[in-house]
Amino acid sequence: MTKDMMPSFNLFQPADVESAVSLLSDAGENGWAMAGGQDSLDWFKDRIKRPTTVVDLSGITSLVGISETTDGVEIGALTTLTDVENNPIIKEKYGLLSMAASRVASPQIRNKGTLGGNISQDARCWYYRSGLDCYRAGGNTCYADTPEGMNREHCLFGASRCVAVTPSDTAVAIVSLEASMVIQGPNGERVVAAEDYFIGPAIDITHMTALKPGEVLTAIRIPAKWAGAKFYFEKVADRNTWDFPLVNIASAIQMSGDTIEDIRLTCGAVECVPKRLNVVEDIVRGSAANEETAELGAGAASRGASPLNYNHFKIPLMENLVKRAIRG
Repeated sequence: MTKDMMPSFNLFQPADVESAVSLLSDAGENGWAMAGGQDSLDWFKDRIKRPTTVVDLSGITSLVGISETTDGVEIGALTTLTDVENNPIIKEKYGLLSMAASRVASPQIRNKGTLGGNISQDARCWYYRSGLDCYRAGGNTCYADTPEGMNREHCLFGASRCVAVTPSDTAVAIVSLEASMVIQGPNGERVVAAEDYFIGPAIDITHMTALKPGEVLTAIRIPAKWAGAKFYFEKVADRNTWDFPLVNIASAIQMSGDTIEDIRLTCGAVECVPKRLNVVEDIVRGSAANEETAELGAGAASRGASPLNYNHFKIPLMENLVKRAIRG
């Protein structure tokens, strides 16, 4: 009996961040912070992850809510995706995040799943999720990157032993919005740029974020710089609900008349981290948002791509999404 039978663990339900940090610090590598539980409980039931200490963060009310600040907006990490999607401040000024949140999974999951959890979720590679001893799980093989490996959903860029991709829809939006991640740990608070929050396998193959043992993501801060910009989000998946992206894209553009004054463009599901398309941004910045500019940008988007056996289709898909984002 290996499925749907959780291994035993000690469950703690702290009421404040300080207690959660203390519990996780004491547990070290054997600790697990659980937010909405949408991903955590699957790991436990499949007996792939076996923490001895689970810290349920859902009772920490200070991590819930959206507030406008003088510098932009701050979103508690435990704020549900539904609340992010429907919040009037987010919809009016930072609609890119609202659009991205609305495309996550299903309404039922969005009602329970949190923004912090969606951003910080682990790789979705089925070899890894099945408990095989791949590189990401501490082994010495990437089962997806073999002649017979099934890698349709895997990466085009940044492979370093592991070819899994970032599965989050909201991650690409917060990177394009130039957000900052607020992290509380045993040594106090630190703030990390969203772009640096995600780490690739060349840096640490066993983790996808910069969170260290004992640390908790407490908030996401979005600067006012991009409030009211021209936003575009699109997700291509096999189904409109439930599925993770084959490729998604998020753009924030500041226009001056018909000219692209500034732009941040991020693709997901093509690399282990949300991929900023810096070269595309440099090419189109200062140009008119027309078909010619979109074609130039799209042509640069896939430079350096190294497709696997079954994901060549991601290259034209990514290029077409870039065109659409630039054209709006």
